[in-house]
Amino acid sequence: MPQVAAGASLTWEETKEVSEYIKHHGILQFINLYKKNKDTRDDEFKWGDEIEYMIVKFDDEEKTAKTLFDSHNLMPKLNRKELVDLDYLFDFNRRTANRLWSYEYSSYQIESKPGKPYGAPLAEFNKVETNMLRRRVEAREFLKPDESLLTVTSFPRLGCSNFCYPAAKPTPEEGINASLFLPDEAICQGLDRMRAISISVKLRRNQGLSINIPIYRDKNVAVPFREDLVALGSDGKGQREAKDDHVYMDAAGFGLGCCCLQTTLLGRDIIQARELYDQLTAFCPVMVALTAAAPVFRGYLTDVDSRWIVTRDSGDDRTPGERGVEPLKEDETLMRSGRYGAVEWYLSKEGQRYNDLPLEYDKKWLNSLMDNGVDKILAQHIAHLFARDCISILSTQVYIDDEKRSDCFESIQGTTWRSMRFKPPPADSDIGWRVEFRPMDIQITDFENAAAVCFIILLAKIIVHFNLNTLIPLSKVEENMMRAQKRDAVNKEKLWFRKDIMSHATDQPIDQEYGEFSLNEIINGKQGHFIGIIPLINSYIDSCNVDTETRSTIQQFLNLFGGRASGKLLTDAAWMRKQIINHPDYKEDAVVSERINYDLLKSIDLIARGHQPCPDLFGSHLLPKIP
Repeated sequence: MPQVAAGASLTWEETKEVSEYIKHHGILQFINLYKKNKDTRDDEFKWGDEIEYMIVKFDDEEKTAKTLFDSHNLMPKLNRKELVDLDYLFDFNRRTANRLWSYEYSSYQIESKPGKPYGAPLAEFNKVETNMLRRRVEAREFLKPDESLLTVTSFPRLGCSNFCYPAAKPTPEEGINASLFLPDEAICQGLDRMRAISISVKLRRNQGLSINIPIYRDKNVAVPFREDLVALGSDGKGQREAKDDHVYMDAAGFGLGCCCLQTTLLGRDIIQARELYDQLTAFCPVMVALTAAAPVFRGYLTDVDSRWIVTRDSGDDRTPGERGVEPLKEDETLMRSGRYGAVEWYLSKEGQRYNDLPLEYDKKWLNSLMDNGVDKILAQHIAHLFARDCISILSTQVYIDDEKRSDCFESIQGTTWRSMRFKPPPADSDIGWRVEFRPMDIQITDFENAAAVCFIILLAKIIVHFNLNTLIPLSKVEENMMRAQKRDAVNKEKLWFRKDIMSHATDQPIDQEYGEFSLNEIINGKQGHFIGIIPLINSYIDSCNVDTETRSTIQQFLNLFGGRASGKLLTDAAWMRKQIINHPDYKEDAVVSERINYDLLKSIDLIARGHQPCPDLFGSHLLPKIP
């Protein structure tokens, strides 16, 4: 074992030394979890959410808005409130805190979730927005008057000059990021795990990250659009890596520093959890389009509306050989994707018909899993996870009791970021098999975030209630993800979707089972063509004994996404784009200046706190006012 401080993250060199040990014991830990819990049944449905925030500092005199590198000061205050004021209990099923807080990747980010999971009754939906509002208020208690907590997916001027407070400069020739744009201070300063991930991704990749997003082609954008990056340093690397007509980024923080919204739900048992994992996969690109909220990167309007490509490419730790750009070295395998991306393997028996993507895995892990009773379908999924190296682990998490802890397993599971995550029961816990829905951009208001979370739970409920079948080939889901992140995809793109989601018949060729649908057709339906998700949800609600308040809450949530799908309401990305393009300082050159950034984020802050109406986003719906 490398000699490191107790509880410290291993360096990449130290991690490589114990890599095979971590993989071997990670597999053993999963096997132990599987054997212990394969017959576990949870008849009490539970679910929850995770919200990521940005800490922003406004200067109303200078008209600037900057990311505030302060999570390491804010988090201890919030954690003390959990421990002292809210009678915090560690076990997930017995937590009595109303809200829980944790660090995120960047020093300007924090994350919150409800203190205990929500339950099965639809009336639980009435609590979600209020809980989210209280989290926002709670964190704001520790902020200064010129600081705020925003739920913004991508900080518009991240990586531009003067984007952060305290001021910090990038160091292109050295440091963790070695970035032309992002200083190392942007990485979380309160948890060294985030720095370890950044270093490991870069060192394992054997070169810096290269992220290119298409520029928004406005009339004053140069043809071709290409920035002069030579003067920024790093021996001209940025100039070589940047593509014409694209915005170039070069650090993990551009993607991992985006904020997202996640929903976790509990399956009745392992079989149902696997089925929900598969069935919800088809809705990942649907929700990417409906929650699109990231049209700006590094101070430029782009031709995408979502964080999807930026985040995907930020977690790509594949070596040049694994990416196929250089010959493979010994012990390397060609890998079709990085650590972040769309689902690559269905887990249910029914899903196997649609598993059309190649899957890399080491046969020794597959055989070990199967020799211990794990069925081949699930074994292939776990073995595929373990085709990747561990990139972050604490010294205290390596040599542990495999019967009582699962840190080695989680070190790889938790750093493989797919649009869905299948989560086995934690060691020493009575919680069961869970599914995490991960692709959504964070929304600028708690109303929208509550609506999105509850919409996913309603999807899960109608999948089970109506025994829906949304399965299509995973290659088509992957194609959908790329369509869904494009500019105004909700109105302009069509997605592959199953034609008859009420049928499980397999008597026709697979390519006859699905077709191209607009988002409006998928969500609102089209008579004689597709039944529609919202009509199905309404049918389910009609079959339940729902009180007036709950029905009203659900209807407001459905109106939001029904309106977006039909084009009556704007996505957050479309609204932001509209504000930028109509700003008096905008020069039709795709540049988001400091003043545009300030005015945009100031409006977002006011809207999120209920002090400014926004009919483009909500119609006549009014949000509650908070300080």
